Amino acid sequence: YAMLLSLIFLIVLVAAIVGFVFRHEIKTSFESNLDLALKDYNVTADPHSEAVDTIQRTLHCCGVQNYSDWERTEYFSQRGIPRSCCKNQNDCSEEDLKDPNKAQLKVFVNGCFFLVTSTMESKMSVVAGISFGIACFQLIGIILSCCLSRYITNNQYEMV
Repeated sequence: YAMLLSLIFLIVLVAAIVGFVFRHEIKTSFESNLDLALKDYNVTADPHSEAVDTIQRTLHCCGVQNYSDWERTEYFSQRGIPRSCCKNQNDCSEEDLKDPNKAQLKVFVNGCFFLVTSTMESKMSVVAGISFGIACFQLIGIILSCCLSRYITNNQYEMV
């Protein structure tokens, strides 16, 4: 049991260290994947498009860096900026979303990349605290299982 807990503890420790060391690469990868999701965006039930819509609605943002990122997409040439960028769904017409100057007043202008990464970084202290607590319980379990093993071994010699 102690060996199994030690193995799990080491895996969690290595994952935390790798996540901390490669956090900049993770950000870069997220930015490029978000940019790719914008380029491949469509109205169908595509999981990537739904994810983009959810991020934009939830965080009140639009595009990767700002709303003008949509101008470089094929979707913009057909339908304009997506409705998930609208501040007020009832006040966004398709004509407004096709004109970047009019859209600036009706959509969220801030980009999603900065908001997502800052939200993740602000929650990292909570994740680190929970991880530290779990690691402490694992260390206590390792110590107690070693003590139990020693106690059982010593009692068997006394019985014989």
